[in-house]
Amino acid sequence: MRSKFDHQLNDLNKNLIVMGALCEEAITTSFEILKEDEFHLSEQVAETARRIDHLERDIESQCLKLLLRQQPVAKDLRRISVALKMVYDMKRVGAQSGEMASIIAQKHIISGQEVDLLQEMTKCVTKMVTESIDAFVHEDRQKAQQVIVMDEQVNQQFDTIKERLITYFSQPDADGEYAVDLLMVAKYVERIGDHTVNIAKWVLYSITGQLDGDTA
Repeated sequence: MRSKFDHQLNDLNKNLIVMGALCEEAITTSFEILKEDEFHLSEQVAETARRIDHLERDIESQCLKLLLRQQPVAKDLRRISVALKMVYDMKRVGAQSGEMASIIAQKHIISGQEVDLLQEMTKCVTKMVTESIDAFVHEDRQKAQQVIVMDEQVNQQFDTIKERLITYFSQPDADGEYAVDLLMVAKYVERIGDHTVNIAKWVLYSITGQLDGDTA
């Protein structure tokens, strides 16, 4: 019986890895629109977001079956419960990536220092997604804590972008559409970082049984 349960937990891990990979794809593809004049990428992100949404429902069903049929206790119960929490945040990552892609596809965001910093933010949150899922699969407490620390960098970068845009707005030839769109996208990236921190905190809970701090 335990062997069957372990096999089902392994399948759950695999699905979470796939969902995490789709989140990474949605984020990175959104920013490829900045480099390429191919508007189909926006629809590609939307399709990836839909796949994430469907996978969330599949994983939820998988978790509920494990809870009802296997009646896990203690650590196994926490692990399955945490998976249910994680997929919600991953679904939000997918949805917000779709929103970012729609804004970027309007082509109001041009190259500049703020854009470079925004891309650094994006690389950071993409890594945070990867690390948080790895932390869950491998029950790596240190890696989960590192994700939470990385979010401080993302928040600092977001604050810097806001400050730069305030200065930019003071210029007589400032492009309002550029500034507003860039700020909205930066906020989505910052919010994705928050969702990833949620995941990391749930991972820590699955390992320690203690939830340190509120989830956003």
